[in-house]
Amino acid sequence: MKLPAVTGTLDLYIAEINRFSLLTADEEFKLAVQLKKYNNVEAAEKLIVSNLRFVVKIAHEYRSYGFKLADLIQEGNVGLIHAVKKFDPYKGYRLISYAVWWIRAYIQNYLIKSWSIVKIGTTQAQRKLFFKLSQTKKELETLSKKNPEFSEIATSLGVKGSEVAEMDLRMGSRDVSLNEFINDEGDSSHIDFLTYKGDDQESSLIKDEEKSLVRRDIAGALANLSERESYIILNRVMADNPKTLQEIGTKYNISRERARQIEKQALEKMQLALPYFKPDN
Repeated sequence: MKLPAVTGTLDLYIAEINRFSLLTADEEFKLAVQLKKYNNVEAAEKLIVSNLRFVVKIAHEYRSYGFKLADLIQEGNVGLIHAVKKFDPYKGYRLISYAVWWIRAYIQNYLIKSWSIVKIGTTQAQRKLFFKLSQTKKELETLSKKNPEFSEIATSLGVKGSEVAEMDLRMGSRDVSLNEFINDEGDSSHIDFLTYKGDDQESSLIKDEEKSLVRRDIAGALANLSERESYIILNRVMADNPKTLQEIGTKYNISRERARQIEKQALEKMQLALPYFKPDN
């Protein structure tokens, strides 16, 4: 089986991938076992092509950043392939619930790297700001009927006003008109690809299942950590406003270096329990 390539028009590509049937849970499990046990290439291809339509759905979430949808889909497809290689069918959840992490990660990394010659975001807080800034501005504008101040956005996102101003300046250089043509033929503009913003039934089901499984998996992984390790993961690694190593050290009356060592141990344990747990350094 040859995997479809994102070439030609998107309509043709989408029509092609929609020919592949969705797999039942039992079919998916059997194929995943064949891949895991015997490295069955045909099983891997079937797992990939049956989930390509979900990559398109996820790529649409990032269309407002001004990049070609075909490029976003291509990056998401690489993430899907990576997820299929690492998927463990014995964990008890569906492939797409695991793959969605990798699909979004590859798309987001592509956006971050392609946005500017100057690196956009290196910390978890900066990456969150990059992907939440536009959405938050629109939400505040809807509520107040006016352009929100940087201080309002900063308060809403839990960051500094100066960070919002800097990110807004960087992102402003890539603003794209919705009426701008996507290709040289001039037959499609960005506004042509705007769709209903609400989730359809399929997407809602995927997100609900994903959130439920993630909460369960993280809670189970944290339960295997010591009290200090759990506190560090929750308040330094997963927090929107992470505590410093010095603050952790002060709380437990240990050195900054010892706090770093405990954090490293905790991260290793989390990653063993959750392969997709990849926090920013």
